[in-house]
Amino acid sequence: MNQDVTGVLLVDKGQDMTSHDVVAVARRTLGMKKIGHCGTLDPMATGLLILVIGKATKIQDLLMAEDKEYVGSMTLGATTNTQDAEGEILEEKPVPELSDDEIKAVFEEYKGDFYQTPPMVSAIKKDGVPLYKLARQGKVVEREPRFVHISGYRIDGIELPRIDFTVKCSKGFYVRTYAHDIGEKFGCGAHLSALRRTQSGKFNLERSVTFDELKHGKREDIVEKMLTLPEVSRLRGA
Repeated sequence: MNQDVTGVLLVDKGQDMTSHDVVAVARRTLGMKKIGHCGTLDPMATGLLILVIGKATKIQDLLMAEDKEYVGSMTLGATTNTQDAEGEILEEKPVPELSDDEIKAVFEEYKGDFYQTPPMVSAIKKDGVPLYKLARQGKVVEREPRFVHISGYRIDGIELPRIDFTVKCSKGFYVRTYAHDIGEKFGCGAHLSALRRTQSGKFNLERSVTFDELKHGKREDIVEKMLTLPEVSRLRGA
């Protein structure tokens, strides 16, 4: 009988898998059920997924509440029903000749505190039903705008119709919606075409395991890679 373990495991999630898939594999590898994750990553997104294991599930909400950093790409000229590359194209428009300064001016509008309307394809519930389930039925309901915060951003590259960027944001922020809204400002629409989470709170990918390591690795090697609760405390400066 495997002994239960407690700690935090940082996983570098691959593409085309859900956050729940990662948890299911961790449960199999570690031979225990008490595992949760801190902040869902869409199937198309890669990068940092924090798993809380055993008694560490008690600090799940605490870790989920911290700011996150993402590196992404948006593609101008096409909007989709999911606001990302996974969805169906709703509308295509020509991309105007935009100067670097014009692009920066729009990004500058999304800084600090503002309200963001969550996408229809999200796990937020309306009368107990997740919005993505209503979206699948072709329904669009009114969503309550949410107060979000961007503490910093960087434009990493411009090769129209693609813009590469880095954004540091608060919990509950939708990078898909960020791309969509910026596209609206340019008058041609946009969708998120790539996304990678690089940081969450004080955690980054340096001590992460890949999905393959998690799936095919030995239990003792995975336990070795876990952060203990005292380590987590020290890292967070708590």
